[in-house]
Amino acid sequence: MHGLGNDYVYVNCFSETVGNPRDLAVAVSNRHFGVGSDGLILICPSDIADAKMRMFNADGSEAQMCGNGIRCVAKYVYDHNLARIETEFSIPGLGTFATSLQIETQAGVLTIGLDIDDNDAVGRVCVNMGQPIMDATQIPVAAGIETVIDQALSIEEQTLSMTCVSMGNPHAVFFCENLDDIELAHTGPLIEHHDLFPERINVHFVKVVSPNEIIMQTWERGSGMTLACGTGACACAVAGVLTGRCQRQVTAHLPGGELELYWCEQDNCVYMTGPATEVFSGHWPEN
Repeated sequence: MHGLGNDYVYVNCFSETVGNPRDLAVAVSNRHFGVGSDGLILICPSDIADAKMRMFNADGSEAQMCGNGIRCVAKYVYDHNLARIETEFSIPGLGTFATSLQIETQAGVLTIGLDIDDNDAVGRVCVNMGQPIMDATQIPVAAGIETVIDQALSIEEQTLSMTCVSMGNPHAVFFCENLDDIELAHTGPLIEHHDLFPERINVHFVKVVSPNEIIMQTWERGSGMTLACGTGACACAVAGVLTGRCQRQVTAHLPGGELELYWCEQDNCVYMTGPATEVFSGHWPEN
């Protein structure tokens, strides 16, 4: 399945067992000798929600959350009848979805609104991504200051202006005038592994088109360059507001497509809306 080209292999752990998900993530993610993906996501039973998501990057490391991944988990849970809850999901000031699910993650339980099409399948998905975290110690960023907003970061001979936000996982956002000037494959890993970030970090370069529109490129912690990052898009939207560059409702253009973001002033939560697509299913040999 994929959300805007951010693709993962999903395992239905309501009926399957995965003994070593870290090794399996590395194996299936290999685009030459495996299935090919940005990582592995397990869809598991939950005692406190409709399902539980565990997400592993392509290098086998486990992450707290994945915005594109959780949309796909919600689609799978509904489309494959693992859970169907006819409970309304409201976005303050924007609208209501007739159907919703709750998905447990390592970043907490998230509520998700589902747009059901004429074939009784999920099309677009809206996720309440929760409240952003700006406290540097909680992101974490070893910066010695309370918040990291438009702070200088030196990388080789460059000085970049950085804003850091956690959406259940850590993000560093860099606004720039021209994305073509950014050598993401080179600069991304340097920032990801910088000493400031004890748990590494997701890296985003952002061009502001207007107060309601941004273009972004992503280097994901543990996976490298990806076509989309849902939590990252949320972090970029928050960073845009914190630095006075954007309004609270913004469209993010990613290499894989568009996400609609809304940082609600009423409840301080970020709402992310975008597609989820199932591509194919298959069997992985046990050995």
